[in-house]
Amino acid sequence: MSQVANCPTCGCKSKIKEVDGQTVYTAVQDEEAFKKIGQLKKAMEKFKAKSEALEKELNELKGSL
Repeated sequence: MSQVANCPTCGCKSKIKEVDGQTVYTAVQDEEAFKKIGQLKKAMEKFKAKSEALEKELNELKGSL
Protein backbone atom coordinates (compact mmCIF):
# COMPACT_ATOMS: atom_id res chain seq x y z
CA MET A 1 0.00 0.00 0.00
CA SER A 2 1.31 3.43 -0.84
CA GLN A 3 2.47 5.73 1.89
CA VAL A 4 1.20 9.30 1.78
CA ALA A 5 3.17 12.27 3.11
CA ASN A 6 3.67 15.97 2.49
CA CYS A 7 6.19 16.77 -0.25
CA PRO A 8 9.13 18.74 1.21
CA THR A 9 9.43 20.82 -1.98
CA CYS A 10 5.87 21.94 -2.67
CA GLY A 11 4.04 20.92 0.52
CA CYS A 12 1.25 19.03 -1.28
CA LYS A 13 0.08 15.53 -0.42
CA SER A 14 2.23 12.93 -2.18
CA LYS A 15 2.65 9.19 -2.48
CA ILE A 16 6.20 8.23 -1.54
CA LYS A 17 8.34 5.37 -2.83
CA GLU A 18 11.91 4.20 -2.29
CA VAL A 19 13.71 3.79 -5.64
CA ASP A 20 17.42 2.95 -5.66
CA GLY A 21 17.79 4.29 -2.13
CA GLN A 22 16.14 7.63 -2.95
CA THR A 23 12.69 8.79 -1.88
CA VAL A 24 10.44 9.65 -4.84
CA TYR A 25 7.39 11.88 -4.29
CA THR A 26 4.38 11.65 -6.63
CA ALA A 27 1.70 14.31 -6.11
CA VAL A 28 -1.88 13.35 -5.21
CA GLN A 29 -3.76 16.19 -6.82
CA ASP A 30 -7.34 15.25 -6.12
CA GLU A 31 -8.48 15.64 -2.49
CA GLU A 32 -11.12 12.94 -3.02
CA ALA A 33 -8.40 10.53 -4.13
CA PHE A 34 -6.48 11.28 -0.94
CA LYS A 35 -9.58 10.48 1.15
CA LYS A 36 -10.08 7.22 -0.78
CA ILE A 37 -6.45 6.25 -0.18
CA GLY A 38 -6.98 6.75 3.56
CA GLN A 39 -10.17 4.70 3.52
CA LEU A 40 -8.48 1.88 1.61
CA LYS A 41 -5.57 1.85 4.04
CA LYS A 42 -7.97 1.50 6.99
CA ALA A 43 -9.90 -1.28 5.24
CA MET A 44 -6.69 -3.16 4.44
CA GLU A 45 -5.54 -2.92 8.06
CA LYS A 46 -8.86 -4.39 9.25
CA PHE A 47 -8.62 -7.18 6.66
CA LYS A 48 -5.03 -7.89 7.67
CA ALA A 49 -5.99 -8.17 11.35
CA LYS A 50 -8.88 -10.54 10.57
CA SER A 51 -6.66 -12.61 8.30
CA GLU A 52 -3.97 -12.95 10.96
CA ALA A 53 -6.56 -13.98 13.56
CA LEU A 54 -8.00 -16.63 11.23
CA GLU A 55 -4.52 -17.91 10.41
CA LYS A 56 -3.72 -18.22 14.12
CA GLU A 57 -7.00 -20.07 14.75
CA LEU A 58 -6.30 -22.41 11.82
CA ASN A 59 -2.85 -23.22 13.17
CA GLU A 60 -4.34 -23.96 16.61
CA LEU A 61 -6.93 -26.27 15.02
CA LYS A 62 -4.24 -28.06 13.01
CA GLY A 63 -2.17 -28.48 16.17
CA SER A 64 -5.07 -30.05 18.10
CA LEU A 65 -5.63 -32.76 15.48
